[in-house]
Amino acid sequence: MATNKFNAQTQQLIELYSQSQSVHANSLVLTLFGDYVCSHGGTIWLGSIIKMVEPLGISQRLVRTAVYRLTEKGILQSNQLGRRSYYSLTEKGFRQFSSAAGRIYCYQQKPWDGEWRLVFTTLKNISKKDKDKFQTELVWLGFNRLSSGVYAHPLTQIDVVNKIVAEMKLDESVVVMQARSMGSNPLKSSGNMIKQCFNFDVMKQEYLEFINFFSGILKTAESSEIKSDEMCFLLRTLLIHQYRHILLREPELPQELIPEDCFSHRAREITEKLYKLICIQAEAYFLQVGEAEDGNLPKVDKEFFTRFGGISR
Repeated sequence: MATNKFNAQTQQLIELYSQSQSVHANSLVLTLFGDYVCSHGGTIWLGSIIKMVEPLGISQRLVRTAVYRLTEKGILQSNQLGRRSYYSLTEKGFRQFSSAAGRIYCYQQKPWDGEWRLVFTTLKNISKKDKDKFQTELVWLGFNRLSSGVYAHPLTQIDVVNKIVAEMKLDESVVVMQARSMGSNPLKSSGNMIKQCFNFDVMKQEYLEFINFFSGILKTAESSEIKSDEMCFLLRTLLIHQYRHILLREPELPQELIPEDCFSHRAREITEKLYKLICIQAEAYFLQVGEAEDGNLPKVDKEFFTRFGGISR
């Protein structure tokens, strides 16, 4: 009964998700690459992707459109072997994945040096195309707009921003600085700036919805000894997809600046516990369905087992 309950409850969550307006094929395909493909050699057959995400409400047409758009954006690259197309992340795509992966799987509360990282993009004209690309990169790093052309973050490493500026050849158009509040109460000043930069009411609501969505299936998974490999795969994909969606819109803040009523810690706890309960069976299904250029996908790499503080083999 417990097994049937887990499968039925997971299917119910999948149906709720597929019927919602939050289904974005591009983002879901990226979740698949980040959570699975990168730890299995990095390349996968397009047909495997289509089969894997179909139960989540993503049609073959939507998958093909998604990989085409992601390739146009320089995030995915393809290799044609006969009539088959195999996809992998580009260097740019892997950098974005690595940035998100650090926040999802290897979260560590960083001590704050009290300084803000500021990026100014209005010194010289930048083409709309380059401006949009650069803004996307900043969002991936956790920056948010302070005012027109000014982006702020309290923790992001400056050298990562400088690398992106150099790659995009924006050295003469962008200035990156570190600054510290000189007021009598710098922590309060920074707190006020945080409130101006980020809409915590929206984030709080998104975390609450996430907790309500996954807390029930966590209890069921904890009491179920046997689970369907496919259902574990679909649930893990949906879990990381939804969690990643929130994280990419939430600033990575030092403890001193996190609002007391934030639900982020509870959401992370649910994600970690549920992921560890279903991840190995999800891996089994992924290996069963997925194909690489040489046939079978390689086994998962060692780094996978360090996720969320350590996963049991």
